[in-house]
Amino acid sequence: MVDRRSLVSLAFLFSLLFQLTFEQIEPLSSRVERAALFDLRSSLGLRSKEWPRNVDPCSLWKGVTCENGRVIGINISGFRRTRLGKLSPQFSVQGLANLTLLQSFNASNFLLPGRIPDWFGFQLSSLKVLDLRSCSVNGAIPPSLGNLTNLTSLYLSDNNLTGIIPNSLGQLLRLSVLNFSRNSITGTIPASFVSLGNLSSIDISANSLSGSIPPDIGALTRLQYLNFSSNMLMSYIPSQLGNLSSLVDLDLSFNSLTGGVPPELRGLRSLQRMILRNNMLDGPLSENLLPTLSQLQVVVLRQNNFTGDLPDVLWSLPRLSYLDLSDNNFTGILPNSSSNHSVTAEMLNISNNMFYGNLSRIIRRFNVIDLSSNYFEGKILDSMLNVSLNTNCLQNVSNQRTTGECQSFYAERGLAFDNFGRPNSTGPPATGSSRKSNRDKIILAGVLGGVGLLFILLLLLVLFLLCTRKRRNSNQRGNGVGPAPVGSSPPPPGMSINFINVGDSFTMQQLLQATGDFSDANLIKHGHSGDLFNGVLESGVPVVIKRIDVRTTKKDSYLVELDFFSKISQTRFVPLLGHCLENENEKFLVYKHMPNGDLSNSLYYRNSTSEDGTLQSLDWITRLKIAIGAAEALSYLHNECNPPFVHRDIQASSIFLDDKYEVRLGSLSEVCTQEGDSHQSKITRLLRLPQ
Repeated sequence: MVDRRSLVSLAFLFSLLFQLTFEQIEPLSSRVERAALFDLRSSLGLRSKEWPRNVDPCSLWKGVTCENGRVIGINISGFRRTRLGKLSPQFSVQGLANLTLLQSFNASNFLLPGRIPDWFGFQLSSLKVLDLRSCSVNGAIPPSLGNLTNLTSLYLSDNNLTGIIPNSLGQLLRLSVLNFSRNSITGTIPASFVSLGNLSSIDISANSLSGSIPPDIGALTRLQYLNFSSNMLMSYIPSQLGNLSSLVDLDLSFNSLTGGVPPELRGLRSLQRMILRNNMLDGPLSENLLPTLSQLQVVVLRQNNFTGDLPDVLWSLPRLSYLDLSDNNFTGILPNSSSNHSVTAEMLNISNNMFYGNLSRIIRRFNVIDLSSNYFEGKILDSMLNVSLNTNCLQNVSNQRTTGECQSFYAERGLAFDNFGRPNSTGPPATGSSRKSNRDKIILAGVLGGVGLLFILLLLLVLFLLCTRKRRNSNQRGNGVGPAPVGSSPPPPGMSINFINVGDSFTMQQLLQATGDFSDANLIKHGHSGDLFNGVLESGVPVVIKRIDVRTTKKDSYLVELDFFSKISQTRFVPLLGHCLENENEKFLVYKHMPNGDLSNSLYYRNSTSEDGTLQSLDWITRLKIAIGAAEALSYLHNECNPPFVHRDIQASSIFLDDKYEVRLGSLSEVCTQEGDSHQSKITRLLRLPQ
């Protein structure tokens, strides 16, 4: 029997909770602001689903935040317009001018074609957050925004902005976050940015900015994120950047920067990512480039003109997970170290350089390795998986350099080449009387080579005729999308992966922020190859993130997906936007979000597509499009890939639909068995009416 005192106490707690709740939601008290909200509702074409009539906006309007009966926040991010509003969308927000206490306006991912009104800087003096990401805003940034001295966050990324960055923005002394990325802004980086002492993040990447990096940027000591990538910046990297002791992420890639990497950057004690790829940087790297206790996890210096040996400290970074030095002129031998670090690094790419000597045990620290197009000699190490060794001087490995190339390279450095392990490999080049003997050998080799070439051409002709006959017989049997023949499974994940073709490299912090620390609210489902989460990137792009625990799944399953996406070129698959491989026990794959979910939802749960919110069934024309799209994807896997792939689990939940109900195939970790069944029957079952 429940104690009477417990019931009384419980009733008191409930009454107190309701009292506090109603005290916090105070109705809108200003008639002017009520009229302003309804004017905004009309000019933007907002639906009654989000902003219904005849109710209090402070209590029941989605995205409206009030304090003491006054509006302080408007968030229409991702809202949909009414059918009439879609016909003529405009940047029409005059109603905001009467919300004098407004502190935050977030319209990200809401279509606002047009210019930012000049009156923003004069009539929104209380504004702290202005978020217009992915709104199709155009024109120039109005200089009047410099009057918003309370502003702490300014997001204008992913628009069509032109013109220059106004110097007046240097007046925003409280500004913490500035993001103008992915626009068409020209001009130079304003020198007035030095006044923004509270900046923690600045991203002006993917524009058309020119000139040099202002050295005074080094005075922004609170800066943690600096991204000037994908512009037309020239000159050198200022040594003053080494004063940014709080900097975590530095990206200056895809510019025209020259000179070397200043040794003063060793002052970046908190730096975790350093991306300097695709510039014209040159010279050797200083031995004192990095502090001994560096936090660096990702270093990308590819496609520059660096020379000389690598600093030893670069090999001994305790938290290193991703090292890409490819397409430079680095040289030297690998340090002879076994590396005692407990953290296993994910990728090493030193291809297209001039490294030489024997392979060292230090590369065992990495899971995926690309050593191609160097001059390594000797034997490969035992149990080397996920490694590319093409175009070297290694023993018992295919696709290596010629003996002449290797001998010439080592002779120029006064070193002896091992001649691929064959005897008499260390003698000096033949001279004097041996020249005639060499000439005879060359003539004999030419004659034998000519005969051999004719034989090979005849053999290739015979093979071509046999293959043509075999293909003709195969076509006569039909071109259905049934199981692939035995022996046609894709190669094991021990192959090299071209990371250029598998999207961007994300940090763990970016993914945690995108998913709310992988909260249960963002969990889509627990898949057998990994858990799927909804997320929104900092740029406002919605994504789906697969979290793969390598301790409970097949260790290399994520490599299968990366390998697949590095080779396919077909629009019928959910696009892979990037990956995060810096965690030893968990790997993350980032996919494009499919607005219409999977086919299972569309068939059996019905989708809400009408303007008034009523449920609509999936019409048969759309069903036919889906069936054809799924068949095209499977046909590509079976008939156009070499070797063919077989998707072993084609279910409704693995066929995703984009905003136009075009098919995108998912669950790609399940691609790669030889035992497929007839997918034609499965597609037929998927298109049956729901029971």
